[in-house]
Amino acid sequence: MIDISRHRELFDAEKFNTPITIIGAGATGSWVTLALAKLGIENITVYDFDVVEEHNIANQLYNIEQINEPKVHALKNFIKVSTRGQIKIHNEKFTNQRLSGIVFLMVDSMKQRKLIWENSIKMKTAVQLLIEPRMGLDVGRIYNVEPTNLTHVKRYEDTYYTDEEAEVSACGNTMSVITSSLAIASWCVRQLINWHNHVELNNEILLDFKYNNIFTTTWER
Repeated sequence: MIDISRHRELFDAEKFNTPITIIGAGATGSWVTLALAKLGIENITVYDFDVVEEHNIANQLYNIEQINEPKVHALKNFIKVSTRGQIKIHNEKFTNQRLSGIVFLMVDSMKQRKLIWENSIKMKTAVQLLIEPRMGLDVGRIYNVEPTNLTHVKRYEDTYYTDEEAEVSACGNTMSVITSSLAIASWCVRQLINWHNHVELNNEILLDFKYNNIFTTTWER
């Protein structure tokens, strides 16, 4: 494990035993993986079936030399070199695999989110927390959901929209910039830290990067 003495008082990875699964290793997932590894967390599993493309370099963790390499392999090598950490990877599309612990759901489309939610997260007692971000150029949203909390289930499902709507919405489109990617990834990882420290999480966090506003909502139980 890397030296975590500078943040041990806030988060001690040696006392954190919850498994983490990251579904999607793109604009947010790649940076979230790095941040978790730098916290000293070792039980990390990442799913992605894509390869590094030239347009990924501008807003994702990868470098030019990794173009055409599977993202999860490139990510694993980067984590090993930068932190000596060993993450588990699956170079495949996530379908209905069994999940547990904390899940970061960072896939590209709303259709994928809905399928994974329905098949592998919703009402699954082994999943303790879902952290799901959505990103646009100027704004981002982060959802913190307890999958067995009926109020959370209903309110979270009310946030869905179609992929066609996402193209013109504030979040969920295919455009992104490195500043938004890094900011949202940082906020996502902070949700894990707060959860571990028993700080009550806001269920919806809206980050307005253009006008420097933050709006939060806590769903009634």
